[in-house]
Amino acid sequence: MKLKQLAAMAVTATLAAGVASAELVIPDLSYRTGPYAAGGTPFSDGYQDYFNMLNARDGGIGGEPIRILECETGYNTEKGVECYEATKGEGALIYQPLSTGITYQLIPKATADGIPLHTMGYGRTSAANGEVFNWVFNYPANYWDAASVMVNYLLEENGGDLSDKKIALIYHNSAYGKEPIRTLEELSAMHGFELTQLAVDHPGQEQKSQWLQIRRERPDYVLMWGWGVMNQVAVQEAANIGFPMENFIGNWWAGAEHDVTPAGAAANGYKSLNMNRIDANLPVFDEIRTLVHEAGNAAGDGSNMGSVLYTRGMYAAMLAAEAIAKAQEIHGVSDVTAAMVRDGMEALEITDARMEELGMARVGPAFSVNCQNHGGSGLGIVQQWDASAGNWVALTDYIAPDMSVIQPLVAEDSAAFAAEAGIEPGCL
Repeated sequence: MKLKQLAAMAVTATLAAGVASAELVIPDLSYRTGPYAAGGTPFSDGYQDYFNMLNARDGGIGGEPIRILECETGYNTEKGVECYEATKGEGALIYQPLSTGITYQLIPKATADGIPLHTMGYGRTSAANGEVFNWVFNYPANYWDAASVMVNYLLEENGGDLSDKKIALIYHNSAYGKEPIRTLEELSAMHGFELTQLAVDHPGQEQKSQWLQIRRERPDYVLMWGWGVMNQVAVQEAANIGFPMENFIGNWWAGAEHDVTPAGAAANGYKSLNMNRIDANLPVFDEIRTLVHEAGNAAGDGSNMGSVLYTRGMYAAMLAAEAIAKAQEIHGVSDVTAAMVRDGMEALEITDARMEELGMARVGPAFSVNCQNHGGSGLGIVQQWDASAGNWVALTDYIAPDMSVIQPLVAEDSAAFAAEAGIEPGCL
């Protein structure tokens, strides 16, 4: 069966179960199957549950009910594009592709169609330059921010000096995994550490040769840009060679519960970044539990609530909802268009006070968006896995990236894209 037919069938099934009178259409390009399902499922659960909670509590956003269109991509770029094409005509207001590969393919399409993309903490990093990427937003942080936050954390741990250190990057051999390389190379030249790069092919189950190389070369630290089964395998392989877990740091897509639990006690001490704090006792979870789960409208079975990626999906939905509300405010109408939502995304301001009002205090940092900056604050925390307690412990407050490194890279890459695509940079 053709991919387009599969995508259409998935959307049709969702529409049949949806609210027929809904006006605010939000697609969910999910992946609940395949080697990346362990990450895609909780994110999608959190994303949908938050919107369903708004429908139950507030009648949607600004009085307009929300209609969710779920379309399964399997984390496959071609299927992701098919899902986009199958759903955009329904009046889609915003897309969260949840895949760097899909994002790269959708940037020109969504720009031409006038539909905003929110690639939260992933996708094309230089899309932080809103004057070139008018329709793409990657707030609150991007991959190059993450690489710099990692190095800034290691600088703090080593008295500000990494000149005698060896750092290995083990990464998913894809557009996603390759994103931080340029930044780490710049930071290596700046701070004098030796950088080794080790690619892992999709889906990431075969890593023995990479970890044998790590055992031979004995780097001081290993950084990981992994996703799906790759993360679980890497943590187990690190344990197999006796690499100290406290010196193994994943990015924020390599720091969920399912990444570490398969290794049991051997995963204790593993670290990762996180763009969102986790707190299972947040008031917003009580509302979701009462208004969505107990009402039988949960996107999943409820077991993921409060986890790292469920929280992140919920956080992403909140940011989309706040942008839609801002668009309604700016344009003075409740039934907003995709172009209006883009305006709301560009005028978005998230404060600590607003986060508390929403029942998710301190989940994410305060930040604002404008025409020049679609990337937010760039902040990230470092967390560590406590295997005996079975939870993540935040080791730091939010750490800022080195913008003296990040900004020139964003400017250079976005300028090259603009020249190639024939884009005249500027605000809409």
